[in-house]
Amino acid sequence: MRNTETRKFEADADALNALLSKAKNEQRSDDALAVSVRIAALIIHFRKNEMTAPEIIELLGKEAERFEHQARELH
Repeated sequence: MRNTETRKFEADADALNALLSKAKNEQRSDDALAVSVRIAALIIHFRKNEMTAPEIIELLGKEAERFEHQARELH
């Protein structure tokens, strides 16, 4: 009886690991899409406002800080 319970636990652990792996992959995909959309929005902003290279660099630096703060909040 003990072997049967152990095997069932391993199957449940495998299923849980697969589910967690799928959730992680979906989160990574969502994160990548969010960054891509944000970068596209920044490009539109740069062009619309005819920003110079130094202005773009400054704004990108602020965006990098924003992403860093967001990452710290999640951990």
